[in-house]
Amino acid sequence: MGQRADVESWTAAVWRSAYRYGLTSLGPVAVSGAHFVASLLFLRLLPPADFGHFSFLMIVVPFCLSATGAMLGAPAAMTRGKPADEADAELKTLLNMAVLVSALAFLAVAAMMASTGAGLVAALVFGLYAAVFTARSFARSFANVMGAIERVAASDIVYSLAVMAGLAGLAAIGRFSLINAAIALVVASLGALPLFGRDFARRLIGALALPQIAAYRPMWRDVTRWSLLGVVLTELASNCHAYLVTFISGPGAFGLLALGALFMRPASLVLSALPDIDQPVMTRKIAAGDLKGAFAVVNEFRTAAGAVLAGTVLLALVLVFWFPHLLLKNYQVNDVLVVLAFWTAITALRAVRTPEAVFIMATGGYSKLAWVSGVSSVVALLLTLVLLVVVGPLWSLGGVLAGEVVMVAMLFPLTNQWRRQIG
Repeated sequence: MGQRADVESWTAAVWRSAYRYGLTSLGPVAVSGAHFVASLLFLRLLPPADFGHFSFLMIVVPFCLSATGAMLGAPAAMTRGKPADEADAELKTLLNMAVLVSALAFLAVAAMMASTGAGLVAALVFGLYAAVFTARSFARSFANVMGAIERVAASDIVYSLAVMAGLAGLAAIGRFSLINAAIALVVASLGALPLFGRDFARRLIGALALPQIAAYRPMWRDVTRWSLLGVVLTELASNCHAYLVTFISGPGAFGLLALGALFMRPASLVLSALPDIDQPVMTRKIAAGDLKGAFAVVNEFRTAAGAVLAGTVLLALVLVFWFPHLLLKNYQVNDVLVVLAFWTAITALRAVRTPEAVFIMATGGYSKLAWVSGVSSVVALLLTLVLLVVVGPLWSLGGVLAGEVVMVAMLFPLTNQWRRQIG
């Protein structure tokens, strides 16, 4: 009886993990698919510069989402395990700050898109997209903290279907343009917000007021300032090539590098989505003294990310060799293969180090992550700039790869200190 009960318990645990990771991955994969379709349409229907503009947007908006995760999602995750009254008060403050963060996302993205030559109207619409998508990002984090992962997946799927339907419709009637596509993205983002339910809408409306800076200040002091610094430095380490190539060589030159990132988008989105669900779980287990359970989540995270990465690479190779007419309209196969090799290595390193970084966040070690990100960002930025000037945009990805190597080398000693406590 005892062995049978153990087997049943193990089987149930496996199914729970499979359900959690499957559902958590479903939404980001759907979003990835929608953005992939959008990129294909930009690639085939618009000039290379406009494909570069859209690709640059797919860099700066995820950065807004990462910053939102640092400023709002990280302290939201830390409310797990706190008394109900204290947790509700902190979540209300974070909902209030989400409005301010969305406004900042609008200003930042609109300014950057205008500076790349996208045009004022297109830049403003893309800024509005960033604001709405940023608000939806915190809604996802809030729902994950509440354990409502089904709502998160539903919102992702509705957004994805709306993006594909809207852009495909524009292409079918011959009205596909940079501005019209931007409007379609805004509409899709707005349409996905109601999926988070009336409770979230009621809480958000109740939190609408002037920014509650005083109430937010303790979270900034204890968590956010370090997590945000880490995000900014990680962005420099991971995407410095995007900013340097776009502003130095132009959006057209960035298009080739963006094509490689496009191939890796399913894995990248999973890597950005899983922390929202796994950090609260790790935080709860660490608070309960269950380090073994927390590291089990780390291993599950890495296994799931590795499986998605393997499928992503296989899909990329199929597209390059069997359907080159879909993607290689303006690029040489050899150049695309070099970019794909770089991005495969970069994404593999991220799949290795991201679970470790999330564990450190769950322990509250944001200042340590900021130091790691700082060192790796300096390496990536300097080497990327040198490679861009000396050998051109294609090989500048070597700087990003070097930054990831440094980050992996610095992260594992931090988590090994905790692993030694398990014995």
